[in-house]
Amino acid sequence: MVTGIIQSFGYFALFALMTLESVFVPIPSEVTMPFAGYLASQGSLNLWFVMLAGALGNLAGSLVGYYIGYLLEESVLIGWIRRYGKYVLLKEEDYHRGASWFSKYGSAAVFLSRLLPAVRTYISLPAGMFEMNVWRFSLYTFAGSLLWSGLLAWIGYLLGNQWNDIGDYVAPLEYGIAVCGVLLVGYYLYRRARK
Repeated sequence: MVTGIIQSFGYFALFALMTLESVFVPIPSEVTMPFAGYLASQGSLNLWFVMLAGALGNLAGSLVGYYIGYLLEESVLIGWIRRYGKYVLLKEEDYHRGASWFSKYGSAAVFLSRLLPAVRTYISLPAGMFEMNVWRFSLYTFAGSLLWSGLLAWIGYLLGNQWNDIGDYVAPLEYGIAVCGVLLVGYYLYRRARK
């Protein structure tokens, strides 16, 4: 279904699907972006525009999540998650994991979480709740989303007709990115502690 929508509506569909993914609708970017990359390898789409549409879609959806967190009190938000979260695969522990990441790593968490499974969708809520500067949030979100979307699209582009084998390649990359992210945050915290 996702692939048919992208084939029919191109960049607009890609933008919309990535926006929905970032607003807690369970549409996996691990399918959306590689398929768009595959279409770019076939000449139907431009790879650079695919990456840009994916990142802008993530940013748009993340801003919705940010403002939900910004406008709602935490108790109301958690009540909503308990009641309706199951319909969009959002669990209370996902929210708490995102909040923990944000309180621990601050702005860096917004960038790094865009590269990690599960946390990447939910980090917007605590960023809004803790009133992170919206421009800084947008910059880190766009940068992390561009990297993630670009990586998935590029892999789909390279795989060509075998784009649906992406799962074999993405899982090790996610772990590698997570390790690099933790090391970078550790180095950042170390440097701050020394100052």
